[in-house]
Amino acid sequence: LLIGAIASAAIGYALGGKLSKEIGGWQVICWALVISFPFIVIPAWLKAPQADFDNLPLSVLLSFLYLALVSQLFGFFLWNKGLALGGISRVSQTQLLQPFVTLVASAYLINETVNLQTIVFALLVIGTVAIGKNMPVYKR
Repeated sequence: LLIGAIASAAIGYALGGKLSKEIGGWQVICWALVISFPFIVIPAWLKAPQADFDNLPLSVLLSFLYLALVSQLFGFFLWNKGLALGGISRVSQTQLLQPFVTLVASAYLINETVNLQTIVFALLVIGTVAIGKNMPVYKR
């Protein structure tokens, strides 16, 4: 099941970037949500009776709305546009830097401890991404 989910996400990711060139990034993510709706709503409906929605704090609901609308929906508008403009293979590599941006932000914002091993690993991954970005990309 996990391998199927990984393959499905990879295919959707690549096709989303490709389709963004033709119909626009915002339309791609909106259609992806429409197509995936039946697969999401049925498990959610089955789990709904077990959830205690009446006792959820407002902060939880606002956080959920932020993640759904800003982080995912509007974020994918921009991401798909970037994939369409710069090419899937080149732009997608920048996502490998996301964990390290998160490390820096967590160290700065919440005083998370970052040790030498983490810094060395981060530099190695950044170097790998830089090498990959400079590799030639052949279009078919």
